[in-house]
Amino acid sequence: MRLNSAILGYGAYVPKYRISTEEIARIWVGEGSGPNRMKAVASYDEDALTMAYEAASIALKMANYPEIEAILVGSESKPYAVKPMGSVLSDILGFNKILGVDLEFACKGGTEAVQMISGMITSGVIKHGLAIGSDTAQGRPSDDLEYTAASGAGAVVLGQPNGKEIAKITHSVTFVTDTPDFWRRPKEHYPMHLGRFTGEPAYFTHIMSSVKLLFEETGYKPSDFNYAIFHQPNPKFPVEVGKRLGFKDEQLKPGLLNDELGNSYSANTLVALSVVLDVSKPGDKILLSSFGSGAGSDTFVIEVVSKADDDDYIPLREKLKNYVEIDYATYSKWRNKIIR
Repeated sequence: MRLNSAILGYGAYVPKYRISTEEIARIWVGEGSGPNRMKAVASYDEDALTMAYEAASIALKMANYPEIEAILVGSESKPYAVKPMGSVLSDILGFNKILGVDLEFACKGGTEAVQMISGMITSGVIKHGLAIGSDTAQGRPSDDLEYTAASGAGAVVLGQPNGKEIAKITHSVTFVTDTPDFWRRPKEHYPMHLGRFTGEPAYFTHIMSSVKLLFEETGYKPSDFNYAIFHQPNPKFPVEVGKRLGFKDEQLKPGLLNDELGNSYSANTLVALSVVLDVSKPGDKILLSSFGSGAGSDTFVIEVVSKADDDDYIPLREKLKNYVEIDYATYSKWRNKIIR
């Protein structure tokens, strides 16, 4: 699908608290660690809505506060079962004549928002929109997911290309099947998953199919891109899928964050996009491919036009240097793992 939208501003919010996977393993198996070193943990007074606001505020300031006509929020950890985050955010941010909608597709809810707003801009329905992915992901205590399920938010302000944008989004494709690799039924506190089944028939099949479909439609090949960002459920999968598709380490490494942050679900690829845009230069091309269980993958071509014009902006990797480690007891209390 050919698109004609532009990234005018971007922002990511990662809570300052971390728990090491050694600490999680200490509680449940006595030693060892998870596939990643640590993960980001939302504080007791943070949720998907507050983090979405923080990421959106950074992106809106960078974009010089255009009049937003649509706010789409991808999340599977909304603070309310019935009450949209989109309407709350629109009111807090001061945009009331607006389309405010929540989206859900596991870890690709954020890129769904990007794709839908880009489509509305390309078709001329709106001029500016705000796409957000935000989650406080949860894993059952002692389950493999507990090592990686993390918190964070990413946002992009999208508009019409005018030559002054940060980047252009020129193409997007989606590949979807009915693959039951991960799910959570109503009233269940934690999701279920099928272990290794989440790898080959789910993650790898969908991302590779989506990327190959984009290559077929556009004629692009891996060497045409300076950077490649793949969804990061753990540190190994994005590197493995990138190499299978023909990408090199230098294209993948700048966006890799799972080892220190874990998997922030709907925010995952948008947070990685922030760190790549922080270091990219005009003329660079970025391939971004998300994955959501259930299952599907969105893949985009992003062409960098200019550097962000915001003197107050602090690159995300600089912010990530300042964090506070917490123990399992604090983590359990803050993330409501103690059910009374």
